[in-house]
This record gives sequence, C-alpha cells and structure tokens, in this order.
Amino acid sequence: MTTNRAVNRREILLGAVAAGLAARFDIAEAQGIPQKPKVLVVNASGGAMGQAMKDSYVALFEQRTGIPVTLTSPNDLGKLKAMVESRNVEWNVTEINSADARRAARLGLLEPIDDTIVDRSNYPREARDKFLLTTSVYSTLMAFRTDVFKDNRPKTWVDFWDVKKFPGPRSMWNSPVDNLEIALLADGVRPENLYPLDVDRAFKKLTEIKPHVAIWWTSGAQHAQILVDKEVVLSTGWNGRFYRAITDGAPIAVSWSQGIIKQAYFGIPKGAKDQYWGQQFLSAMLDPKAQAGFANLFVSPGLNPESLRYADPAVRAFLPTDPTNFSQQFWQNDAWWDTNAEVVKERWQRWILA
Repeated sequence: MTTNRAVNRREILLGAVAAGLAARFDIAEAQGIPQKPKVLVVNASGGAMGQAMKDSYVALFEQRTGIPVTLTSPNDLGKLKAMVESRNVEWNVTEINSADARRAARLGLLEPIDDTIVDRSNYPREARDKFLLTTSVYSTLMAFRTDVFKDNRPKTWVDFWDVKKFPGPRSMWNSPVDNLEIALLADGVRPENLYPLDVDRAFKKLTEIKPHVAIWWTSGAQHAQILVDKEVVLSTGWNGRFYRAITDGAPIAVSWSQGIIKQAYFGIPKGAKDQYWGQQFLSAMLDPKAQAGFANLFVSPGLNPESLRYADPAVRAFLPTDPTNFSQQFWQNDAWWDTNAEVVKERWQRWILA
C-alpha cells in the first residue's frame, strides 16, 4: 500500500516542480497567451481514479497555472457526441473509454493534440495518436493461487489451457476483447504475428477451454475477488486489481508473460472552450513526477520513461512499464478492435450462450 511518506514525498516533488511555473504562465499571458479561464472542467471516471487524479495531475496543473479544476464523471461517448453535435461542449478535457477512443477520433469528436505543448517525443510510437493522449497503461495478465500451485506454477497462456498439468477451475472476461488474443497465443501464435486476428482460429481454441471456465467475470472487482475466495484457481484480469489483492495478503501471483498492454486515453472535445489550457492540462499529465504519483495510487503508470525514477519501489514491480515486465508484453491493437468489434462481439454472444 502507498505510505504517507511516499505521498508526502510526491507532494514535495510536485511543489518543487511547480514553484517557478505559475510565474512563467503569468508572464506568458502578458505576451499573448490566451486569458486564463475561471475554472477548467475535466471529465473522468471518478471514484478511486478521480482521487488519484486530484492528488497528481490536478494538483500539478493548479500549481502551474493557478487555474482551479473541476472534476466531473463519468466518461460517456454518447454524451460527448451530443455535446459536440449541439456545439454546447461543457468539458475542456475528457477521458475516453479505451473501447470507444478510436471511434471518438474517427467520428471527429476530438481536437488534435498540440505537439508543441504536449511533447510525446519520448513516447513509444504506439502512443502518439493525433487525437488521443495515452495518459496511462494497464495490462491483462494471468493470475493464480500460490497455495494451489506451490512449486509448479503456470507462466504462459499455453499453461492456462493445460488443465492436466494445472488443474482447477478458471475464470475469463465475458468479452472477446483480450480473449481472442489470449486464445491465439495459447495456440502458438507469436505476439508480433497476432494482428489481424484470426477470429475463426481463436474461437476454435476458446472452445477447448470453455468447459473449464467456471466464471466469466464482468468487472475488475469480480475477477480479483473470485481468486481471493478460491472460487477459481486461475484467472485473467488487470494488474491493478491483482496488485491490491496481493498487497492485502491474498495468496495470489501474476505472470507478465505475453501480457496485453492496454491504453487509457484523454482528449479535448471538438469545439471545447479554452483549448490552450486544455492542452496545458494534457501536458501536465506527461510530467514524470505526477505520473509516478498517479501510479503509486492507481497502479496504472504513464509512459514518460523518467516516471519510474519517482515511483514507490513497492509499487514499481507491479507496473506494466517496469522494464522487466514491459519486455514480456505486447501492445493491444486498438485500431483492429475499432474496425472489427461490432461483428466479433455479436459472434461472442452467440458462442458464449451455445
């Protein structure tokens, strides 16, 4: 768990970074920078994530600029679309669900990111979309009970399918997303050869494991809890949820082998007011110390490589961006899913009920 010492250290670092920046913006305003708004409205998921944002990115932006931030929630593609079409955009910046992000960009609902303000030059090429800022990443992994698999532990998706060597009930997400990739990996496809996904081959492989899947989970809280309660002995799931269960003392471990790196996005709605300051908020989300503060609280790191220097050592081992973990994983292809999701999800519903 994050200690008060770690939180205090983060606050000191943020304060040091921001000390000279507010003055810089005051000077810049006199030189033609747009006038500061009375408030900047940032729309996000709320809950634990909202609190982590307040303590990291919001705190830094407010210290840099002196502009107060109002956080609203939840993120909603339908509401974003209605705002843009009615030209009544209430949000300056918004989170965009990873499943909806490419569609939002494709539908023209977002402003381009200003690379002169939001500098992603040290970001991986997979995270430099014209309209979408990858603010953090998380991973889909395999987790298992260490009291069941004491010496012989599963490591790969091939092992997940091996019910003789690793017996016991499994759990998987009730969605084709992730599961098609996982099935193909279990069938011997290398990560670099996954896309475009061979959908027929993936469903054929999924049919093999289906009788051994006791629970098709539908939420992050569920997939961790059913492992804690020993309803299953292996499960797919997200690194942050497993981290919290492990740090709470559950006999659970994860394998990073062939983990799926997934991106969380923010952007600026098309036609939003005060876009310069919205871009400045996105810029604050690239700050390495702020990213470390967010990751310490939410276990979902940003992609500034410097941020790991400031991460709590107790948290770092659970971050997808730690070099040891990162080297074992691959990026999910959001563009493929944006093109194919509708048809594949219809097929999934027929398959899951068969």
